[in-house]
Amino acid sequence: MYLGRVVGCVWSTVKNANLEGQRMLVIQPVTPELANAGQRIICTDYTGAGAGEIIYWVRGREASYALLPKEPATDTTVVAIVDSIHLKPAAAPEPAPPAAPPAAPAPPPAKGRKPSRKANSC
Repeated sequence: MYLGRVVGCVWSTVKNANLEGQRMLVIQPVTPELANAGQRIICTDYTGAGAGEIIYWVRGREASYALLPKEPATDTTVVAIVDSIHLKPAAAPEPAPPAAPPAAPAPPPAKGRKPSRKANSC
């Protein structure tokens, strides 16, 4: 299911016989934050939604199931009117942990002595 907003209706005098008596609406797909998302589409209406309402719509074969037993030739159908949307606020990104302080440089070897192999081992 997808969210959308009803922005208009379509009047058709000539249509498929199975669409007789079916309302068709112009829908603007929206995101959960209600921002426009994509191009407007035409949907058959199962719910009686009105202009400005937020709705759920389906596409594909499932679009005709809401209108059974007719199974009209429709690719998109409004199947629900949304009462409210509750979103969790977006989490702020975690701050990066502070960088480790640079390691202190090793003291220079004493004069006349070879450096210890332990200091250079893995």
